[in-house]
Amino acid sequence: MTSPVLLLVESNTTGTGRQFARRAADLGAEPVLLTADASRYPYAAEDRLRVVTTDTSDEDAVLAAARSVGERSRIAGVTSSSEYYAATAAATAHRLGLPGPDADAVRTCRDKSEQRRMLAEAGVPVPEFTRVRDAREAVGAAERIGYPVVLKPVLGSGSLGVRLCTDPATTKAHATELTAASVNERGLPVSRGVLVERYLPGAEYSVEVFGNTVVVVVAKHLGPLPDFVEHGHDLPAEPTSDARAQLEDVAVRAVKALGLGWGAAHVELRRHGDDTRVIEVNPRLAGGMIPDLVSRALGVDLVRAQVSAAMGLGHDGEQRGPARAAAIRFLTAERPGVLAGPDTWAAALAAARSTARVEAAELYRAAGEQVAPAHDFRGRLGHVIAVADTVPDAAEAASAGLVELGAALRGTDKGTE
Repeated sequence: MTSPVLLLVESNTTGTGRQFARRAADLGAEPVLLTADASRYPYAAEDRLRVVTTDTSDEDAVLAAARSVGERSRIAGVTSSSEYYAATAAATAHRLGLPGPDADAVRTCRDKSEQRRMLAEAGVPVPEFTRVRDAREAVGAAERIGYPVVLKPVLGSGSLGVRLCTDPATTKAHATELTAASVNERGLPVSRGVLVERYLPGAEYSVEVFGNTVVVVVAKHLGPLPDFVEHGHDLPAEPTSDARAQLEDVAVRAVKALGLGWGAAHVELRRHGDDTRVIEVNPRLAGGMIPDLVSRALGVDLVRAQVSAAMGLGHDGEQRGPARAAAIRFLTAERPGVLAGPDTWAAALAAARSTARVEAAELYRAAGEQVAPAHDFRGRLGHVIAVADTVPDAAEAASAGLVELGAALRGTDKGTE
């Protein structure tokens, strides 16, 4: 008897994409990748995944491809590790009578202005916001809300296009850039709408939710404004017990208000004083290697839980063993430059991996490659993960490992850690 099949509609290019396929195999299913362009995913060839080429921007085409696979194999589930295709995967699963989130809820959640509207109507605290159509409206909205403001595309992920604007000139320039785009980095059509929202000071957190249950609260470290690049995460976050309870309560209320509650949700929040507000809810697992940190620190495999739920096997989010702490720090460049040569590159990676309490270190770019400052997640050059008994110890170890990894940027005339 042939193995059941888990259909993966496209994939993350980094992070959990490969893990989804591997967890499917661990659970006894053959992962089959539905994609418009398999060359985006080198791991697919390396792991010898079965690939079906189809127009993944068209839900009917995805359904037809799924049914074609189903003529020869039993389809156990349909899912996606990519936020861009989460609604398509959910709609396909529904039309095949398979488990998954509500596709309409996922679509609404992905539209940041609709998400804000629904949350506000449900009494979930969010920043003051306005959706605009062009640069003129953006400047008007910013002046009504009050500077500084944050501009972001209505549809987006990974802090792409998110920028702090402090005056009419920067608002006009960024809104013009955002409204000029007709497709995103995946080549998918995008709305020309722009969200203008009040900038919230304070500490940033994410709450990882599975179903309607909180898994962990994560402290987030951002790089310099006006960009919102995540430079690191610590978990479990260590605010006061009252603050943690409020973060968890607001996150779960947000998930419920949006009609989610199936599988993973990544809820981003800011807390200033006693005020906690939702930045956005993402109907997916967290990026930034957070599932890896959760697994290392808490023994909870969120990728396996998501895949298992998609296959109708239920999920086990129980903690395995004693809780520890984990931290990740990302390598970025402060100015344009070139990564060091092969010997220095390899030595920096080895030194980072040998740092006390460091469990993983990676460089995403090749020796000698041109690099530039990060304006979103795509500009990150590598990472270091550390695990310890306490958050301060894990954070200190990850930072120490990052110093070693930064040697891959030092020693050039243009690069810096």
